[in-house]
Amino acid sequence: MTFPSIATPVVQWQASHGRNHLPWQQTRDPYRVWLSEIMLQQTQVSTVLGYYQRFLDAFPDVASLAAAPQDAVLALWSGLGYYSRARNLHRCAQAVVQDWGGAFPRRAEDLATLPGIGRSTAGAIASFCFSERVPILDANVRRVLTRVLAFDADLAVARNERELWDLAQQLCPTEDLQQAMPRYTQGLMDLGATICTPRKPSCLVCPLQQQCRAARFGNPENYPVRTRKLKRSSEAWWLLIAVDGQGRVWLERRPQQGIWAGLYAPPVFNEREALE
Repeated sequence: MTFPSIATPVVQWQASHGRNHLPWQQTRDPYRVWLSEIMLQQTQVSTVLGYYQRFLDAFPDVASLAAAPQDAVLALWSGLGYYSRARNLHRCAQAVVQDWGGAFPRRAEDLATLPGIGRSTAGAIASFCFSERVPILDANVRRVLTRVLAFDADLAVARNERELWDLAQQLCPTEDLQQAMPRYTQGLMDLGATICTPRKPSCLVCPLQQQCRAARFGNPENYPVRTRKLKRSSEAWWLLIAVDGQGRVWLERRPQQGIWAGLYAPPVFNEREALE
């Protein structure tokens, strides 16, 4: 495959048109970048902004987060959803303190061994904070790169996903990595979020229009290809809402596995008869 040269236009576009005002973009502190990356998983920027600052106010560094009780971490996370992220956040902070002397490792390969940090998040931290020449493949970047390359292999197949990772690595900048890698990584994220959207991408204003094979073929919405779909199920529960004369509500801590793991909730029953 002949590779389009995308690093320079992405870096230049990000500097002039990308998102540069967000609080976690004003630092190369891996603790703050890591915190933002975890919060931004499956959550909109507008929602994350308030939580991010409240978290930093309560836990200004990795040591304070590691030392906090899990209940305090979950309470601050309340309303942000996907609570396994908060539990892994706490476990990761403890691992950084115990296994890495309180300093995040500088290589993506090492970062990916920490709880809750996958390959893409590790690449983002290493790129933003340490300018390591490593790719990321979150949903937005995966969409941009598969369209640029017209990569039509099924990403539900592991070997195809690995191939895309290899291609993403080859597309990374090769010069001035100190400045280029953070901008390139952020630029791909920004393009996916604002220009190269899942539906009706704005190809006419995209800085990669000339390099993008999907745009040339006129079928960008055909990418990425993933045949395996999530299987969704539903359950019906009965909750006991018991309130005493002082207005206190009876809560129980949920098991550490399953739905609402480790959170406090009213007593839950699968059947109305069991509740009664």
